[in-house]
Amino acid sequence: MPKWKKILYTLLAVGAAVACGLLAYSVLQKPDTCTDGIERINDECIGVDGEGYDFGTPEIRDISRAIADENKRIAGQPYVTVAMMLPLQSDRPALRRQMRSDLQGAYLGQRQANDSEGEPPKIRLVLANPGRNYGQQDKTVDTLLRMADSPKDRLRAVTGFNLSLDATEDAVRRLTEHKIPVLASRISGDGIANEDGADGMARRRFPGLARIIPTNFDAARALANFNGERGRENLKTVLVYDKRPDSYNESLAKAFSGIEEKGPPGPAAMSFESPSIDEPGSTGNQFTQAANNICDSEADFVYFAGRTLHLRIFALKLAQVGCKDRHYTIVSGSDAASLRQDMTEKDWEQLRGEGGEAKVTVQYAAPAHPDSWSAELADWKKKWDTDNDREPTAEELPQYLTEPKAALDTLKKRIETTRGEGVRLGSAPNLEDSRTMLVYDGLVTIGKALHQAQRGGAETVPGREDVRGQWSLLQSRHRVPGTSGLICLTTGGNAYDKPVAVVELDPGGEGPGTLKFVGLGWPTGREQPKNCVIPSSTP
Repeated sequence: MPKWKKILYTLLAVGAAVACGLLAYSVLQKPDTCTDGIERINDECIGVDGEGYDFGTPEIRDISRAIADENKRIAGQPYVTVAMMLPLQSDRPALRRQMRSDLQGAYLGQRQANDSEGEPPKIRLVLANPGRNYGQQDKTVDTLLRMADSPKDRLRAVTGFNLSLDATEDAVRRLTEHKIPVLASRISGDGIANEDGADGMARRRFPGLARIIPTNFDAARALANFNGERGRENLKTVLVYDKRPDSYNESLAKAFSGIEEKGPPGPAAMSFESPSIDEPGSTGNQFTQAANNICDSEADFVYFAGRTLHLRIFALKLAQVGCKDRHYTIVSGSDAASLRQDMTEKDWEQLRGEGGEAKVTVQYAAPAHPDSWSAELADWKKKWDTDNDREPTAEELPQYLTEPKAALDTLKKRIETTRGEGVRLGSAPNLEDSRTMLVYDGLVTIGKALHQAQRGGAETVPGREDVRGQWSLLQSRHRVPGTSGLICLTTGGNAYDKPVAVVELDPGGEGPGTLKFVGLGWPTGREQPKNCVIPSSTP
């Protein structure tokens, strides 16, 4: 073979090798994806989608597609994008069912806002997965920031946020720093909130943040006020708290420890340490020791500052302790709203004990409950009938009960309409866990803010600052009647005197236990004022 041919073949071989190397390098550098626009990081699918992707979670497949269908329906009209940000993957079936409840509320709220407000802009809803415990929130926030600047996406609000964690706080801070309105519908930790001053001025750590759920501090005050009204002033109490860094646990422990005891002092607070939100670790052993100590004391009312998984283990351990003729009430925060979903038949039997009598009852401050308004109205009318010999007029009925009841009736009608249309939601919405109700209220609140902020003709859409400027105006005549109560926001964007539904998980005599609405608790000690006009002395 001529020498020049050898040189040519060599050069061709080298060129081919280089080309293959460059191709392999580009393939290796290209992000692995779960679907278009969704990056695979380890075993998680991180990103934002409004096209019906289920993030590998079968429980949310139907509801994700329903959201995508609604997005297609309003695509030809002026719209803005609202992102629903919460972890959308889990190995735990109970958590996956909770995700479904949250997204059902988001879809139903999107439909209600799009159908009831009349004029555009309509809401295009997208799902934003920040990873387990918001561990990849920075990448998801990057995408949301680009969508806020995009003339096509026009992102105007981010909602969801179901865990009070440091990573959640980082996400909220970065979004609000970039002037993106945030409405938190599920986080109760006090650390992710603006502070309202007694002078009516707000100290805004998160400019543009609104919350429609009471903080842990307000929920604890509401519980204390409620139990005081029931004649429980002489309770002997003890605080059991998780010392693992977690803003929900920390703020709840602080709130419970700040409740003024009216009876004799109980035993000193007892701590435990869990490995994470969804891992038990050695908490079972720690709770056995704590339960023995509580048994030796006279305490029968336990404030528990911890997550649902650990609350369940603690309740079962407390029931196992052989304290004769003792009944315990465990009081916890809003995270306990999901406790019933994790209980097994064996768990219920254990809480009852051998005699069939309840050994442990769990009471918590639920942010909403479907029985609250009808039950409270029935009590109000009973008292009215005692003092009057006529029916109350519409103006005399308590607005703080009738308007939320009407909102709940609207949600129930929306669910029936959706079912009649053949829309698949994955399962019938379970309103008892409060998730669907709270997230629905969040979307309805965003819808009202969008339409009040709209300027110009129907073809225009409001800007980010226009929307976030509406939060503190949603009070008085612009209050939002939510299924969870009247939503009237302070200067700092906090829900004023929002009631909590005091709910008890009672094991009963046999079979699965019941989730029973007991009454409403008010952070200020009394119901919201007429028309939800916020007093100037609000702290």
